[in-house]
Amino acid sequence: MKNRARDEFYEGCRARAIMLALEEDRYKGDVTTLATIDPSQGGSAVIRAKEDGILGGADVAVQVFAACDNKLSVVLHHHDGETLQRGDLILEVQGKLAPLLIGERTALNFMQRMSGIATRTRLYVDCIRHTGAEILDTRKTAPGLRYFDKEAVRIGGGKNHRFGLFDMILIKDNHIDASGGIANAIRRAQLYRKEGKLEVKIETEVRSMEELREALPCLPDIILLDNFTPELLKEAVLFVKSSGFTPLLEASGNITLHNVLEVAETGVDFISVGELTHSVKALDLSMTIALA
Repeated sequence: MKNRARDEFYEGCRARAIMLALEEDRYKGDVTTLATIDPSQGGSAVIRAKEDGILGGADVAVQVFAACDNKLSVVLHHHDGETLQRGDLILEVQGKLAPLLIGERTALNFMQRMSGIATRTRLYVDCIRHTGAEILDTRKTAPGLRYFDKEAVRIGGGKNHRFGLFDMILIKDNHIDASGGIANAIRRAQLYRKEGKLEVKIETEVRSMEELREALPCLPDIILLDNFTPELLKEAVLFVKSSGFTPLLEASGNITLHNVLEVAETGVDFISVGELTHSVKALDLSMTIALA
């Protein structure tokens, strides 16, 4: 039942964001289309890639066009996660021209952003594929678009970290300082989880080897090694392996394509990369129409 409620929440995020995107674009109506297009005019449109990349958001585009007119017919020629080359035909839409034009920019906005995130994520994933590490996203997403940003990361081959504040206890530096230390923070989190019968992981950030030594005996599920150099990451991984404790280890902080391989080869389990969603370069796509 809990999983069903969670899925309904995610689907609600998706549906509300799509409707809000359409509403903020058309408000009381697309006056250009109303002024120039006969409501009975039929037509079709194709969306093509203007550069190479990984497709994301095709399923979202289908939902956008359906929200504009459920009689529009959409045929997908490529699906989310597939590799695109410049000029590739992604999808075709047929039906009344007016709702097709109303949905054009919203569909492209979702697809271009999501494809950009998926493309960037795939670069990171491919770079460290031979290691045991996995690429994670963060909560550094565009407000209101988190569902789509995180879906795009999955499409690109990455994994989602927590979705929000509700699905993991993640003890950060401010929590540690406000709790009077890392051990206090972890123990309070464990007590809260037990009393609330919560099925969530507890992860704690550590900023130094000293904090790592203090955190380990408290048995958090995951330890976040924040802003550790590759050399310090290696030391931390070896220390944890020799300690007899078995938390998963995550590296975070100033990780880019230039150093992600070096980080992955230290032996950490996860690498979180804020750039995937906070500095998005959209993939260039375009839509052209034809009259029926």
